[in-house]
Amino acid sequence: MKKRFLSLPIPGFLPVALGLLLAGPSSLVFAQGAAGGMRVLEPGQPPVAIHATVWAVEAAHSARPTKSKNLYYHGGTNDGGTTIGVETAPKVYLVFWGSQWNNNDPSGEAALLESFLSNVGNTQWLSTVTQYCQGVASGTYFCNGAGTPAGNQSGMLAGYWYDNAATAPTSPTQSQLAAEAVNAAKHFGNTSVASNTSVQYVIATATGNSSSGFGTQYCAWHSSTSSTYGDVAYTNLPYITDAGSSCGANFNNLGPDAGITIVEGHEFAETVTDQFPSSGWLDGSGYEIGDKCAWNSATADETLNGVSYPVQPLWSNVANSGAGGCVQ
Repeated sequence: MKKRFLSLPIPGFLPVALGLLLAGPSSLVFAQGAAGGMRVLEPGQPPVAIHATVWAVEAAHSARPTKSKNLYYHGGTNDGGTTIGVETAPKVYLVFWGSQWNNNDPSGEAALLESFLSNVGNTQWLSTVTQYCQGVASGTYFCNGAGTPAGNQSGMLAGYWYDNAATAPTSPTQSQLAAEAVNAAKHFGNTSVASNTSVQYVIATATGNSSSGFGTQYCAWHSSTSSTYGDVAYTNLPYITDAGSSCGANFNNLGPDAGITIVEGHEFAETVTDQFPSSGWLDGSGYEIGDKCAWNSATADETLNGVSYPVQPLWSNVANSGAGGCVQ
């Protein structure tokens, strides 16, 4: 098992000029834009794929309108002898980290996240991910039936855990979040490389307890970490309503809690199509399936297995006769 990442002496969360492509046949480099993509947050840790705030996306579009460029496959990551690029049968484990959650959930985010992740699978909204695959050549834009596609099956929420016996760090670092993801893998019995294939862990922090930069520099992010259980994919999901309109409150008049499922849906779909950033499906700027459509005007309530949730469009390479576009 081998991870490759950029290590720079950068304190805290500071945008840097370049992020390194983690996997692939050559040393390709991503420019780090203000509206998402790959960022280095902590020295010694892999880059993370950030979900930009509403204001960052609006500012980026005003300064330089986004061009439509399709995603392409970046070759996957070899983990325990298996090359993984997408989640072919996605499973998600939801972790409510820290005693700060005890009797302290003013927006009801825990119940909403459990409901959303229980219903996200086998839906038309998530079906966009199935055009992306693994087992094809690096640089592929269209799978056309080749390889193994990303999955969209029912029952993706495999479990949830209130890890609330002790207090979580007040402002957790990336390495602390990564360690909690590994703790979650152990808790759920996923202690082998094979058991973490097609698996993601959502580390949800309690209100007032988010990592540095939340609400000003990002709404959430996903990454991965090496462990004795293989590579572990995880999302840093802050208490979204703490950020207000910066992370989706009342976005498109969808209500004060709209950002909760908009942001988690974004991160979930990105992890499905780029489980170990950035070895899956990204464009040439390092933007993933969610970044390219973040805070899009087509964001709306969608019915997922009989329940309505606000979600954003996802990028489809095959839309517009192969020119690509955001589809809901």
